[in-house]
Amino acid sequence: MSALDVLAAQPRAILGHWPTPLQPCDRLHEAIGGPRIWLKRDDCTGLAIGGNKTRKLEYLLGRAVSEGADTVITYGALQSNHARQTAAACAKLGLRCELVLTRLVDRTDPFYEQSGNRLLDRILGARVHEVADADGVIERTVALHDEAAAEGRTIFTVVGGGSDATGALGYVNATLELATQAEDQGCDIGAIVVAASTCGTAAGVVVGASLAGMDAAVDVACVLASEEETSPLLLGLVDGLDDLLDLPDGGMGWRITDATLGAGYGIPSPATLDAVELLARTEGVLLDPVYTGKAFEHLLAGVADGAYEPDRDVVFVHTGGSPGLVAYTPAFTGR
Repeated sequence: MSALDVLAAQPRAILGHWPTPLQPCDRLHEAIGGPRIWLKRDDCTGLAIGGNKTRKLEYLLGRAVSEGADTVITYGALQSNHARQTAAACAKLGLRCELVLTRLVDRTDPFYEQSGNRLLDRILGARVHEVADADGVIERTVALHDEAAAEGRTIFTVVGGGSDATGALGYVNATLELATQAEDQGCDIGAIVVAASTCGTAAGVVVGASLAGMDAAVDVACVLASEEETSPLLLGLVDGLDDLLDLPDGGMGWRITDATLGAGYGIPSPATLDAVELLARTEGVLLDPVYTGKAFEHLLAGVADGAYEPDRDVVFVHTGGSPGLVAYTPAFTGR
């Protein structure tokens, strides 16, 4: 069985609007020069304001449904995009959703605690369990399993970010979709830029680009942890995908950097905010200050430094996250 056959055989719950657009950024190009930039608009996946997790959840919750689960537990930060999209996917599929959220960012203001994704989690009907740390996650998860067992419910657990080999299949599929769109639209991809936190998206892009035979560098920008911490996670997920799809180990290569991680997860620098505003004011496209803003900051630095082939195109994988703009209102105030 070929890798494409294995991919096609996976249980899948259709949750999004496919394909998402591949959009050239002509006004941005006029503003900054360099190679032509395109956006793979996975902020337009169609599930509760969209985002990259929709693709992962199609495969993860496809498994959950096929295994007879009626309850989903997952984890994230208080303003997790993954948690919001999991809540939306569960609502669509009629599954109970339990979100165990930790305080990874040292903020207690009302914007961060009550708006953005946190507000949407509530509207979407998820049960939210706020905990302080990893020990709290374990304690609450055990309690939720005990509660489900007492009520005769079956739990399916989705790892943080949906980032295991099953979830990463969503971005293998997305990159095959991208390759077809690029050929149809005359986009000569020299590099693909993608943010990496839990690494499922980046791993799927790496393996998908290899499977599609793309002659393109995969440029990975760390937004959660350092390059030293992120690299083994990315490698492990690439290897897991290779095993799942019965591919040779390693796939194509990638390059990874934490140059725009700044002071840490969820803490945007002035350059991150500049990147968000630049794309908004040239293309009318909204990034977020946590993930896409930092990755786009990295892309802009690469253009300024001549890091990309000038005669080939650069594709930025827009993974969504715009609800975070509301939660980060104080960062933009007075700019």
